[in-house]
Amino acid sequence: MLVAFSVTPIGVGDSVGDAVAEAVRVVRASGLPNRTDSMFTTIEGEWDEVMAVVKQAVDAVAEVSPRVSLSLKADIRAGVTGALTAKVEFIERKLAE
Repeated sequence: MLVAFSVTPIGVGDSVGDAVAEAVRVVRASGLPNRTDSMFTTIEGEWDEVMAVVKQAVDAVAEVSPRVSLSLKADIRAGVTGALTAKVEFIERKLAE
């Protein structure tokens, strides 16, 4: 499965970068395939392992914030791996045609 999620600390002022960086640090330490862009971090793996990482990322932000917002979108396809890069590669091939 692919999970794209965004964790936002609320009530810590204008700068949220330090807290968000801690959430991304958790994702990268998980060892699961992942990608971070300006809006979301996407992680690939099995349901239980991906959701555990999302929870750990939220917990990391909650350590420095009294309130946390979580946005999450999931693509659940049993038996599919490598979708994190394959979907983008497919679109790039189509654009090159």
